[in-house]
Parts: sequence; structure tokens; C-alpha cells
Amino acid sequence: MNSLRHEKIAWELNITAKQVADTAAMITEGATVPFIARYRKEVTGTLDEVIITAIRDRLRELEELENRRDAIVKSLTQRNLLTPELETKVAAAETLSILEDIYLPFRPKRRTRAIIAREKGLEDLAIKIFAQEDLDLAIEAALFISEEKGVATVDDALAGARDIIAEWVNEDAGARSKMRDLFWNKGVIRSKVLPDKLASGIKYKDYYDWEEPVATAPSHRVLAMRRGEREEFLTLRMTPPDEEALRILEELFVHGINEAVGQVKLAVHDSYKRLLSLSMETETRMETRKRADEIAIRVFADNLRQLLLAPPMGQKAVLAIDPGFRTGCKTVCLDRQGKLLHHETIFPLMSEKAREEAGRTIGTLCERFKVEAISVGNGTAGRETESFLRGLSLPKEIMVVMVNESGASVYSASEAARAEFPDQDITVRGAVSIGRRLMDPLAELVKIEPKAIGVGQYQHDVDQGLLQQCLDDVVVSCVNAVGVEVNTASVQLLSYVSGLGAALADNIVLHRNENGPFPTRDALKGVKRLGAKAFEQAAGFLRVRGSANPLDAGAVHPESYTIVEKMATDQGCSVVDLIADEARRQKVVLTDYVSDKVGLPTLKDIMAELAKPGRDPRRQFENVVFAEGIDKITDLILGMRLTGVVTNITAFGAFVDIGVHQDGLVHLSEMADRYVKTPADVVKVNQKVEVTVLAIDAERKRISLSMKKTPGEKNKTEQTEPAKPTAGEQKITPQRPEKRQEKKKDREASKPFNNPFAEALKKRNT
Repeated sequence: MNSLRHEKIAWELNITAKQVADTAAMITEGATVPFIARYRKEVTGTLDEVIITAIRDRLRELEELENRRDAIVKSLTQRNLLTPELETKVAAAETLSILEDIYLPFRPKRRTRAIIAREKGLEDLAIKIFAQEDLDLAIEAALFISEEKGVATVDDALAGARDIIAEWVNEDAGARSKMRDLFWNKGVIRSKVLPDKLASGIKYKDYYDWEEPVATAPSHRVLAMRRGEREEFLTLRMTPPDEEALRILEELFVHGINEAVGQVKLAVHDSYKRLLSLSMETETRMETRKRADEIAIRVFADNLRQLLLAPPMGQKAVLAIDPGFRTGCKTVCLDRQGKLLHHETIFPLMSEKAREEAGRTIGTLCERFKVEAISVGNGTAGRETESFLRGLSLPKEIMVVMVNESGASVYSASEAARAEFPDQDITVRGAVSIGRRLMDPLAELVKIEPKAIGVGQYQHDVDQGLLQQCLDDVVVSCVNAVGVEVNTASVQLLSYVSGLGAALADNIVLHRNENGPFPTRDALKGVKRLGAKAFEQAAGFLRVRGSANPLDAGAVHPESYTIVEKMATDQGCSVVDLIADEARRQKVVLTDYVSDKVGLPTLKDIMAELAKPGRDPRRQFENVVFAEGIDKITDLILGMRLTGVVTNITAFGAFVDIGVHQDGLVHLSEMADRYVKTPADVVKVNQKVEVTVLAIDAERKRISLSMKKTPGEKNKTEQTEPAKPTAGEQKITPQRPEKRQEKKKDREASKPFNNPFAEALKKRNT
């Protein structure tokens, strides 16, 4: 059975069955995705994290399918219903939907109209009618009249027989398959506002009378309509044209022209309207939700990855401010390791006198604690506080930076914050979090529930289990990609390291507190309950800077230390010299070190790591300064060109903070002067961008922006770019009309998510 699963997954992902089998074996043994992707490339054939994760998830899905198949077989066997033919059908079912269709006629069910009709002895009449032979129905039905059974008339008998036939139609696997395809391919989503909510507001105004095809409905609109329905603003239906559905069913079940055929036709219509259409609509709603959830979660995960991998400023002495108007600005001073040194509250936005006093306080704190940067939360009063700071006569080397404070309040009230600062209130903890985010976003954000960080859409509407698993995967991937300094990392950060988890992370910190810093990676083996397997999984991702062994500070796994030492010996130098001398490294012939367990992929990774030991994959830090005097939405003017920072990416565009306490939306069609398939092709979270104000809706707090170049910028680009080939030198592709281009974008952005591994395969091939 396992080999069949491996072959199926291999076909879906366009890889070999051996790659799937070997990867599955390591996952079963407890190996993590980051470890397999980074340190077992020879085993997997250099599969990346995306494909390895897809293999893991698909194995779980297939296991669930097999468990359901076993449960069905057991149920049928216990009730003496399992025939050889039925057993073959159950064994051949490749999806849960097909499996459930096969089982549906045999599923224990509540008393239906068909069951009641059978209890009245009308099944034989239904069989005769369903055969659609030329019968005298009045005579045939009269034979089943029984006052005792509750069949008083011929019409009663015929009605009961039709109920039985309607259930047969509903439970026919072929009919359900065709209806499923029809509902998906030709179904239409229709939303309407409930009459009593028409004047309740404009929250769902766009969906008061809306319809679009099920197959192409973008995930964000599906989720918006579902939320509107849940909040009892909208009604929502997903159905195909009734006449087409009935035509298909009649072709399947209605044959000829006689009295019996007429009864079958009535039963087919009743079955569709009363049973089949409702069942298929429920399935369609579940499938559209599943597709919308997967797309929304994928966007959320991509945003979270970009936010976690945002460029760190590094170890700086930071003054951090959590802004506020009436309650003042909570101000903290942190040393280069993020330790809290001082806190107090200033009131720069209350009065002129308070403003002057706050300015003197900031100057004193900067001098006293040798502040190198000031971090300001971007929430309420953030822009006003930033303007106040920029107006002070501070040393030029002190950088003022606006920091996204989403989730800081969640951290400040968390158990982790209480454990770290038991004697401080939540406002001080929040300010500390804002300061540490500037120094190292990843190390601080892992302390917050990923869902609370605020970089997704409809995160409370999607499948919470799938969301949690996906976001946890992203955090694990990011933490292990960057690496963790074991002697300074928090419990929360360590818990995401491959092979550790919360319990071992606690033990590492406890050991560190009791025995002092770990001198080497090997010293980790002394941690309580950290066995050989956990050490193998975690060691390569943990850093021990200052160790006697220079390899402890990088990503070379301890199992490969002997290889590096052999390289150094062959070059007549020490490991330190090999790391420092590029000329010596270039003389290393990698093929000389290939063995049964170590191949060129691992050796190339080792050489890359020796070239840049402990390299950080994150981008260089870049500060974004908003336009002065533009602090609120009413300060905006159409056509205004502003600097902003991307805060969130969705399937239909990107939200940009331009410093007015309300993010603006750059729609997909306004992201570039060329066709853009997805926003992620153009922007990243935390990226600095230049935008133009297109529209302002102050009442609904909506701002429309464009990233397209202005005419002046286009002219400047044309002057600096080399001349393009003439028409005779290149193939000219006619420009699509605007409307057609927009429709194509919508289609591309909302294609049905039929294969859950298509995106993974696309990324792998790219």
C-alpha cells in the first residue's frame, strides 16, 4: 500500500517514487522538513522545503483516505453488505468524494420519505416503475393499496414509489459525479442583501446584489461573501442553471414515453430539487471554501515569511516608544542585547510645555544610554510622535524608524512577556517589543501567535487547523534558515529550531542559566533529554559564536566537521585559515571528498558556508521616511506622490502604509506598467515603494494607490535606458485592450485550486 501511495505522490509532484519513499522514511523516523532539505540532499535528490512539505502533507491526506476506507469496509462487513463488486469499487476509489458516493446508499440514515415508503411495502412498485416498461399504473399501483400500511389510494402508492426512485437517483454515483462537475463548472455564486439590512450600513455594499461563476470566483470575494452570510447581512447560493441539471439527469434516468416514464421523470425532478441540488450545493460550498482557504492561507504564509525575514538593524542601543495621545508615550531604553535599562512616560502631544519637557527627556536619555536608533510604533499617534522626534536636535547618526507594531499588545499580555518582565505593566512590555523588532524582527515576532501578527486577510474565517499548521511551518522554515545563537536566544525562538520543541528549549535555557554559556555545540549534548536524534536535527541550525571551533558559528553540520578538517589538512592549513583564505578554498577539489554518504550537493553547501560563515539570508536594513505634514487621510490630495512601505499582500493587490493611519490599496492592475500575475511578483512585505494617490473615500476609510510610473518618471527612464530594437528587429506583440487585460488578470488570480500541489510544483520548477 505504501508503494502505491509513493507512486501516486511522485506522479502528482513530477518526481521519482524513490525520492518520495526516501523522504517519507525520514519523516516517519522524526526528521524535520528543514533538516531533510538542508542536510539530506543526497537522500532526497536535492528536493527543497516546498516539495518535502507537500510530500508530508499528501501522505497525511492519503492516510486519512485509507482510514476512512477501512472504516467503511468494516461497517459494510458488520452489516453483511460487502459484496465482491462493492469491495472492488471501494478499493478503487481515489478520492474521499468518490468513496463517500459509493458508500452513500449503504450509509445508516435517519428515517427518510423513501424509508417510510419501503416500510409501506412500495419498493416492488418502485422497481417496476423504474424499469420504465409499458404498464397500466392504475392497476399495478392498486395492488399495493393497504389501509393497514397507510396506503389509501393509487396516488399514495405512486407517490411513495417516486420517493424511493428519487432516493435512488440521489444516491447514484454516476449522477452525483456529473452533478458535481456541473455545479463546479457552470455553477454561479449569488449573494443578496437581506431586506432588513439594506439600510444597516455599507460594509458589504459590493455584495448586495452580486453574482459570478463558482469556478473563477477569487478567494477574497468568496470569503467576504461567506462572512457577510455568517453575520446575517447576505444570503448566498451556489447553483447551476436548473434546466441544464434536469436535462443531464433525464438523459441518465428517463428513457422512452409511457406512464412509467412520466413517473420516473417526476421522481427525477423531485430528487434534484429536494435532495441532489441541496447536497451538491453543500459540497460546492465546502469546496469553494476549501479553495478560498488554501489561497488565503498561502498568501498569509507568504506575507508572514517576508515579515519574519525582514532586514534586522542588528545589535544597537535602542530607545523605543509606544505612542499615545491622552495616556502619553511609553518610552524604554534597551541595550545592544535588548535588555531593558530604563522606562518612563513622556507627553509630547499634550501641550507646548509638555512637548518641550519631552524633548529634553529624549535628549537626556539618548546621551545617557548612548542611543543609536529610535523605534516608534506605527499605531495611534505614531506619525505625530515621529514628527516630534524629527523636529528635535538629535545627533545625525541617531536614526528614527517607524516599526509595525501589529501583535505587540498580544505579546505584552502573553505568558512569555509576564515571565520576562513580571514587574512591568503591559505598556512597558509593548514598548520593549517595538524596540526589539527593530533590532531583530524574527527573534521578537516568534514570541507572538502568528495569526496575531496581522499580515493576512480573513484569518479568522479560514480553516484554523490548516492555518496554524501552515504558519507554524513558515516560522520553523524562517528560524532555521537564519540560524539561532544558542547562548542568547529566547525559549520561544529555540522552540522552533529543528528537532527541539518547547520542552527541550526550556531545558536548554535552564542549562544555560545554571552552567553559563555553551562553549561549543558539542556541549549541547549535556542538556537534559537532548538525545542523539535531537542533536542531529538541531545542531546545524544552532550557532555558538566565540567557540574554540570556528565551524560552531556557521551552518556546517557537526557530522561534516571531519570533511572540513580533511580539506584544511590537504591544503596544509588550519580550518581557520581555510575559512579566511579564498585562494586555498579555490584549490579544494570537491570530487576528492565524495563518499557513499556525502555527495556534491552537501560539499557545495559546505564551501558556500566557509566563504561566508554564519551568513544571514535577510536583506540589508533600509529605513522608510514618510512625507512631512501628511499625517491623516484628510491631508491627502489626488495625484500626490508619496513614499510608503508594503504592510500586507493579498491575491488582488498590496496594502501600503503611507503614514496616515490607514493603509492604502494598490490594486493588481496598478502595480506596474506591465501585466502582473500576482502581487508577490512585484512587491514584498516591508518593501519601500513610491505610490500615487488615485482615489480617497474618507467615509469608508479607503485609499486607492498606484505604483505605476508618472509621465515624468517614464520620460526619465526612457532617457536613461538603451534604445530598444526596432520593429524589424523584434517580434511585436499587440497590446491587449484594457478591459480584456483586466478580465485576464481576474481569471489568473482566481483559477480553481484543483491540485493542492500545483503551486509547490510550479515553485520547484521555477
